[in-house]
Amino acid sequence: MRNLSWFNKGIFLLNVVLAITTLVGYFLPFLAPKLFPVLSVLTLFLPGLLIANIFFLLYWGFQFKRQIWLPIMILLLGITFINKFYKFSPTNEVIEDDDLTLLSYNVRLFNLFNWIPSDDIPETIKEFIDLKDPDIVAIQEFSSNNSLNFKQYPYKYIVSQGNKVKTGQAIFSKYRIIDKGQIKLPNDSNNNVIFVDILYKKDTIRVYGIHLQSFSVSPDIHEMIDEEHSKRVFKRMSEAFAEQQLQSELIRSHMHDVAYPKIICGDMNNSAYSYVYQNIKGELQDAFIVAGKGFGRTFDFDYFPMRIDYIFVDKRLKVKEFNTYNNFYNSDHFPLMTRLSLVDKK
Repeated sequence: MRNLSWFNKGIFLLNVVLAITTLVGYFLPFLAPKLFPVLSVLTLFLPGLLIANIFFLLYWGFQFKRQIWLPIMILLLGITFINKFYKFSPTNEVIEDDDLTLLSYNVRLFNLFNWIPSDDIPETIKEFIDLKDPDIVAIQEFSSNNSLNFKQYPYKYIVSQGNKVKTGQAIFSKYRIIDKGQIKLPNDSNNNVIFVDILYKKDTIRVYGIHLQSFSVSPDIHEMIDEEHSKRVFKRMSEAFAEQQLQSELIRSHMHDVAYPKIICGDMNNSAYSYVYQNIKGELQDAFIVAGKGFGRTFDFDYFPMRIDYIFVDKRLKVKEFNTYNNFYNSDHFPLMTRLSLVDKK
């Protein structure tokens, strides 16, 4: 510190504050949101904190200052968090014709209320699904207020609610569905969880489609910054996280009694650094971490690669591929798709 200029002393002070904030962020995934609801909002911004630490690493590195060890230490401690944020290279697995492919997509009611100024959004989404031709399609914010017909899927399970506008979730499958149901979420939530059991290669696989409580924040970062009542925004977000905790506990409890391989996919409305993520994922694989690449951005949020949609896969299944199609702008979310195979039991 003695050899630093006054300017660099100020910069180092900011670095220390950032380091402490980042360390707090590392512990938050293990703390229930109900205990620290406002603090849990910090998990959404942990990727930004990691980027800021990289900035300080470069800043001190260019000056050959020993203060570089602070960001190095913070980044090393958070190496697993970095892998959740950015995947440097995908896996190279052998692709087989009988692999199981699954696509998950929050379609935002197929643009029912014209959020995107285009009249052909439903048809464009259907064309995309037809092109990718997955074996299973899990759709969140599904709306039956359109004439779309997915004829290539002989089996389906749709749960909708509402009067004039029916909204909910749907799972379409090329494989026979032998059981299905839903987990009704408490507190009159508009969100829900559905599941189907499919027959695949004489094995049964449980597929969950999830859509957890939204924190109802505009994707326009300027609205968040300039909003007159910003405290209400954070209050609303913290309340949503507490609600998600309860929802995640119900899902985890429901999965506990399932003996066969499980796949969980959908819109979790929370980051990979959250208690809710940890609780639902458990011992499952995050398909993005296993076989994805890049930032894996799933939500159209200004200036920030936010990942709040996931595919979690049982370890009895091998994740061969994972893709996020974030150049497909037909919703506020982006579709994600994975390729799986059963692990050899020999």
